[in-house]
Amino acid sequence: MIDDPERCRRALASRDSRFDGWFVAGVVSTGIYCRPSCPALPPARSAVRFWSTAAAAQQAGFRPCRRCRPDATPGSPEWDVRGDLVARAMRLIADGLVDREGVNGLARALGYSSRQLHRQLTAELGAGAVALARAQRAQTARTLIESSDLPMADVAFAAGFGSVRQFNDTVRAVYATTPGALRAQARGQRSGVATSARSLVLRLPYRTPGDVEGTLAFLATRAIPGLEAACADAYTRGMRLAHGAAVVTLSPRSGGTPHVRATLRLDDLRDLSAAVQRCRRLLDLDADPRTIDDHLSADPALAPRVASAPGRRVPGSVDPFETAVRTILGQQVRVEAAREHVRRVTAARGKPLTTPDGQVTHLFPTADALADASLDEIAMPGTRKEALRSLARAVAEGRLDLGPGADRGQTREDLLSVRGLGAWSVEYMAMRALGDPDALPAGDAGLRHALGIPKGPRAEQEVADRAEDWRPWRAYAAQHLWSGGSPAGHDHDDRHDTERAASPARGAAIPRERDQR
Repeated sequence: MIDDPERCRRALASRDSRFDGWFVAGVVSTGIYCRPSCPALPPARSAVRFWSTAAAAQQAGFRPCRRCRPDATPGSPEWDVRGDLVARAMRLIADGLVDREGVNGLARALGYSSRQLHRQLTAELGAGAVALARAQRAQTARTLIESSDLPMADVAFAAGFGSVRQFNDTVRAVYATTPGALRAQARGQRSGVATSARSLVLRLPYRTPGDVEGTLAFLATRAIPGLEAACADAYTRGMRLAHGAAVVTLSPRSGGTPHVRATLRLDDLRDLSAAVQRCRRLLDLDADPRTIDDHLSADPALAPRVASAPGRRVPGSVDPFETAVRTILGQQVRVEAAREHVRRVTAARGKPLTTPDGQVTHLFPTADALADASLDEIAMPGTRKEALRSLARAVAEGRLDLGPGADRGQTREDLLSVRGLGAWSVEYMAMRALGDPDALPAGDAGLRHALGIPKGPRAEQEVADRAEDWRPWRAYAAQHLWSGGSPAGHDHDDRHDTERAASPARGAAIPRERDQR
């Protein structure tokens, strides 16, 4: 977007919050950078500079505005849409990979040299991986300083800093004040409270409109006893992170700035940034709903659905491997049976939490745990069990990348090479596990019914042709069509899965992909 500074100037003049997160604007005379919607008086045209990230502004010597908090906006939706190197790197940096493995680890994960990666990041964003990770650590630190009573040493390590000295120096450099002064300024305006040394309550902001309640309801109806728990206004589950386990409870809040309240209990505070990012991906909180809704509303079949449910999100995942396995376990069965399969596998192969949290007692099994498992605890065709084991082996051996930095095109090819997985399952995994906003299971009968396309040999292609105008937001269009009144239990047409796994016997159950959705 910085290739077009005039567009940035127009956005800044409009103070339109839709552009928050897409770029920041720095004022040369004050050395402060702001989000586009900042309510302060607009600066002189000649005094403004634009950057695509807060890290680039900080590297240029600018400090974040205390009024509009540009470093606290939801993440740029651009990184979820794009699949190139820079976008993949940004997703991994957000997940905390640089904090855990350094820049060399990030480069290895992407298959590039550190020099190549730095060149591409600085060319587009004006900052390298070190500066981008530092900006994220600084924002995490500020959130914890202002919203908790954690000791400063705990804040430093929770934010990803290697030492308290590095933490102090970074806070001074970025915010031109000390950690203690930041906390003193924030007293009386707390957005969260540290309930213990390892439990935190945080706000996860998102762009409006946002159908967060709908996303949580989707997760609640598919909650697996032992792995997840849901009540009227909250969803709880466990997560496996780099340094231990975490349990999070998510509930929507509408007062003031719309946000999701996240109550996190962490085995190790160093996992905080990764836990927060995975919660954001699960609820699709970095999406740009107005852009998506405006685009999809151009289709007459989608316009009334979008109008009735503005800001609909695509449910994501905190554990892409879990989502992929649950997709396989949900093939050709109804939702109740699929849930029971997942419950049994989790109880038999998952890891019990050291400290259970109510009904949440286990973490989902690892790929290593399922790679050679007999899976005797579930009743399903042997061919489908082998598909699950093949998937697990590919992940365990590093041949299949389902992480946030995955090359989505390559991962699709790798998934299709697993016997028993066809186009529908792969696109569903791309939609939820990989977070691809353009994923579309075109063979789904629910989509076909919603579009009024009759069943036939060209039905799948007709759905795909109709969906061309929805790019790059086809996954969101699918969510609207699926939730817009298609009869429950409609069958889908994923012949790839059924034929490659095993030809179903006459009278066998027809695949019901709606159960997986």
